[in-house]
Amino acid sequence: MRVLVVGSGGREHALAWKIAQSPLVDRVLAAPGSDGIARDADCFPDVKAGDAPALVRLAHSEGADLVVIGPEAPLADGVADRLREAGLAVFGPSREGARLEASKAYARAFMARHGIPGARFAVFEDLERARAHVQSLDGPCVVKADGLAAGKGVMVCDDVRQAEAALAEIMAERRFGEAGARVLVEERLEGEEASYYAITDGRHIVTLAAAQDHKRALDGDRGENTGGMGAYSPAPVLTEAIEKRVLEEIVHPAVRGLADDGHPYQGVLYVGLMIDASGAPRVVEFNVRFGDPETQPLVVRMNGDIVPLLAGAARGDLDRAAPVGWGDAAVCVVLASGGYPRDYESGKPIAGLDAVARDTDVVVFHAGTRRVGGHFVTAGGRVLGVTARGATVAEARSRAYAAADRIRFEGVHLRRDIAARAVSP
Repeated sequence: MRVLVVGSGGREHALAWKIAQSPLVDRVLAAPGSDGIARDADCFPDVKAGDAPALVRLAHSEGADLVVIGPEAPLADGVADRLREAGLAVFGPSREGARLEASKAYARAFMARHGIPGARFAVFEDLERARAHVQSLDGPCVVKADGLAAGKGVMVCDDVRQAEAALAEIMAERRFGEAGARVLVEERLEGEEASYYAITDGRHIVTLAAAQDHKRALDGDRGENTGGMGAYSPAPVLTEAIEKRVLEEIVHPAVRGLADDGHPYQGVLYVGLMIDASGAPRVVEFNVRFGDPETQPLVVRMNGDIVPLLAGAARGDLDRAAPVGWGDAAVCVVLASGGYPRDYESGKPIAGLDAVARDTDVVVFHAGTRRVGGHFVTAGGRVLGVTARGATVAEARSRAYAAADRIRFEGVHLRRDIAARAVSP
């Protein structure tokens, strides 16, 4: 079996790494891939993730039996639809299904229509009306760009001053481009966050392990939102009782709702959750692809073959796939460029990768690197995802940080409190 992974980041490297381990797979392809992903797949750098005709030609010429789309932007642009029309088996939702992530306003309306618990919200296309609304709230809120913003278009605000600054940056300055033409001002949910994953073929569901992401740039959940500075799995906050509620109140209604709306969903549904003090789950956001960096600890922790799940969702026979098992724990620490998520410099030589590669309990996934001569240099905001397994979250965390500290490049930035909540007494 040949599998084509679409994308070039840390999530796609993690997926390619796990897919390559499948006894069903004799070749993994990646488009465009990266110099880091080239360790685990044959890369086609001239084929871009959003170029549906080129992806169709590549899949047919190389005999791909399954296409796995990693990033959200191609899904939102309907690439999965074009590939399915060309007769390919595709893991990833249609353009209509991808609207759950591509438009936060659409997602909130969908949740309201199908009785899925989430935050109270208001939608604005006029800056002055949005300002008047946050002034009327006179307290904490969350300001979100409606469209895709690479995980950075969400601003958690403590007061009116911060909310007004967020509105100006999104709507007036257009930091996130057209994604900021419309904004949501949401109730700020309180509790503990978790990321929950369910693979579906539109009818059947196979649940995966939960993870917990760290979005803010600085320790103590301070600073700006980023694409993610680290993650760990399992997430202790998601008890068996809470998971039952997540499935009954959120996952099953969402999958049924998509089908009832005429958009049966084939792929992974990522539910960003807030669990309050009483154990009640509410949706912070839906994503329509695997998370980044949550995928990294998930695949390192996963026992068994992921390919039957991906293929079952793509073909519509997920009920025939055996569920995977799970090892004890895994933790991913992201090494980022100095200045991320704002301006940063690239081209910084990276040292220490060969030494870390000798540790069999650690896998380094490449998010933003390129090879120059015989060495890797930085080529993105998030550079590497240093991921370790362990018998406990504490052990995995210790190994991940020990490995991260052996990797060096100028300006390297990392959080020092990834998974700290899971190991605190």
